[in-house]
Amino acid sequence: MTTLATTIEKIEARTPAHRDRAIDGLRALALLAVPTGHWLLGGFTLDAGGALHNASPLAAFGGFAPVSWVLQMLGIFFLVGGYASVLSYRRRTSTTAAWLRQRVVRLGRPVLGVTAVWAAAMPLLYVLGVPETTLRTGSTLVIQPLWFVGVYTVVTALTPYCVRAAHSTGGWAAAPLLVSVAVVDFLRYGPYADTMPSWLSMVNILPGWLFAYQLGVSWGEGRIGRRGARVLLIGGTLLFAALLVVFHYPASMVGVPGETRTNSHPPSLLVLALAAAQSGAAILLRDRIGRLLSRPALWAPVVVINLCAMTILCWHQTAMLAAAVPASFLGPVAGLTTSPDSLGWIVARLTWMPLFATLLVLIGWYARRFDAPWRTGTRASKARRAAAGLLAAGFAVFALGLA
Repeated sequence: MTTLATTIEKIEARTPAHRDRAIDGLRALALLAVPTGHWLLGGFTLDAGGALHNASPLAAFGGFAPVSWVLQMLGIFFLVGGYASVLSYRRRTSTTAAWLRQRVVRLGRPVLGVTAVWAAAMPLLYVLGVPETTLRTGSTLVIQPLWFVGVYTVVTALTPYCVRAAHSTGGWAAAPLLVSVAVVDFLRYGPYADTMPSWLSMVNILPGWLFAYQLGVSWGEGRIGRRGARVLLIGGTLLFAALLVVFHYPASMVGVPGETRTNSHPPSLLVLALAAAQSGAAILLRDRIGRLLSRPALWAPVVVINLCAMTILCWHQTAMLAAAVPASFLGPVAGLTTSPDSLGWIVARLTWMPLFATLLVLIGWYARRFDAPWRTGTRASKARRAAAGLLAAGFAVFALGLA
């Protein structure tokens, strides 16, 4: 307890007075929602050969879809990302290209690390008796959250244009993005859906995720205040309700096995409606959150979570697999390898989640080295980066089903 108290005091003492604690708190909340959602809404089934397959409790319990409304907080993450990026962009001391390169490298190092480690580990796991189907299931889960890094990199590259849009049209700069997604949704789900090409939905990827980021940039530029936040909260909530009740959008914010429509991949208009409502609420609650986090005991874990952001994002699925794969050799284990189609599974999964969190902490202790800057200039360091790149590429090919 003495060590913990000392650590909290050190974190508080090292926090600059100008630090926006509310922004860090919102980012931490959105970060924790990612593993919580994947651990709670993702499960496995065990086939006759002992191999794991992906499954979801939402396939059997559609009434639990509102849980995904709470856990789908990528809108908040992009909002905060836009806000933080514009502040960093303003304070840059180098060119825009150098600023962007620094941010891209910081995002790319952990991704390269987790994919390279998995690529190196899979042959060993196969030799140890892990079925190829399990390896494919695991690799799909590992690479699944990493799409975010690619999308986030692209929207970050658009920061200068987002700043210009915020200066010219304020909070309304995000409106064309919402309209674009609405048009694509009408074409792919409306009366002419049968005549639309299959790739049309992919058009929504950029505007769908750029929407909240642009809101964050406009907020950071001081172009969205409390009045605009109320418009976002009320308008987003009403649009969300209308899409569910009138236009019969799928209720789940995450993909459900067996369903032909999904809201998140690529994002539908329902995702933007939720992001708008969440963004409005976040802006309105900012001052309260900041006051709450002025307490050192609450602020310290927020700092730790933010420092481990990429570790959490990249390795949380590995933590779950670290429990499920060994359990698959034991046969059906409630909450781990049994079908997620009963209330008993939900209770069992909740009891397993502290173990997942513990495994994530242990894995993260070793994986954090991938977040550190690379050593440059030596042949050995260049060779290691090249090897990691080749391993990561091979893993991506395997995970995406291309090999």
